[in-house]
Amino acid sequence: MQATSTHLNSSIEKLWETRPFIISGPCSAETPEQILETAKLLASSGQVDLFRAGIWKPRTKPGMFEGIGSEALGWLLEAKKCTGLPVCVEVATAKHVEDALKFDTDLLWIGARTTVSPFSVQAVAEALKGVNVPVLIKNPVNPDIELWSGAIERLQQIGLSKIGMIHRGFSNYGDAVYRNTPMWHIPIEMKLRFPNMLMLCDPSHICGNRIMLKEIAQKSINLGFNGLMIESHINPDFAWSDAKQQITPTEVAQLITQLIWRSETSNEAEYLIALSKFRQQINQIDDELLTLLSQRMKIAEKIGEHKRSENIIILQANRWTEIAERVEKYGASLGLSAEFIARYLDALHLESINHQNKIMNGTKE
Repeated sequence: MQATSTHLNSSIEKLWETRPFIISGPCSAETPEQILETAKLLASSGQVDLFRAGIWKPRTKPGMFEGIGSEALGWLLEAKKCTGLPVCVEVATAKHVEDALKFDTDLLWIGARTTVSPFSVQAVAEALKGVNVPVLIKNPVNPDIELWSGAIERLQQIGLSKIGMIHRGFSNYGDAVYRNTPMWHIPIEMKLRFPNMLMLCDPSHICGNRIMLKEIAQKSINLGFNGLMIESHINPDFAWSDAKQQITPTEVAQLITQLIWRSETSNEAEYLIALSKFRQQINQIDDELLTLLSQRMKIAEKIGEHKRSENIIILQANRWTEIAERVEKYGASLGLSAEFIARYLDALHLESINHQNKIMNGTKE
């Protein structure tokens, strides 16, 4: 069944422009009492704009709690009536969309495990034709920016006017710090592709614990994110899913008030003059860096010519290991992060190889 309503709830339309935009609620709807009590506490804090709860849970392994299902939509509707908080749920199929809209759900989000599948996103998009309901799209589980961008474009093509993004981190085998690695460069690139689109951060799923929530939330704000989605539970230690990353409604309110919310710019003359000066310095340094990199590539090409004349392979593993160790050590002494140095070295090495390969093949102009 395809919904046909084109009317956007006026309170949601106003809320969509709210900054910061805060969504909170339990990872999973468990009981009517749990939903209502959590919603009441969040509403009374005055810090939360939307109430969330997982109804259908696409879990990694079978046998894990996969959600109450459509029955819990009635619990959310009751919480909405009692507290005045709009409600939102995750949807992964056309049937989920149909059921959620029957219960007057105000906002939908597409989860990370759905975003990875263009077939699933398209099915959800088709179900949303003619429905003017806001939809948020979480990044795919794997760090594939085109999948994330493609999901947005599919919703745009069916005429949705309110689309936003949620950054919840990316699966990265072996990362002992985060449950899902932030990889901030990817949401930053998405903000550049969709500069006027709402972008929220989900620190709960990035951290996988309660300890780092404030740090990750603040970093997202510093990067210009528009708000947060934070999981909360009246008794987190006994939550049926993702217990370690949920906090109480009281702790949510405390966290929000502790964060420093920043403006995108300022009209103060002193600030603008100083900023212009610093940006000119940045531009000058960028030009100098590119000139130095170009000179480095010219030297790499000369090395390539010697290798070609002696019939030597391009990749010299021992030499590259020597360069990497020296640069990593020196970079650390200059206060540059290991992650940045690693990316710099990867890009530098690949570009050098490409230049030398052209020399080897006689294709260098």
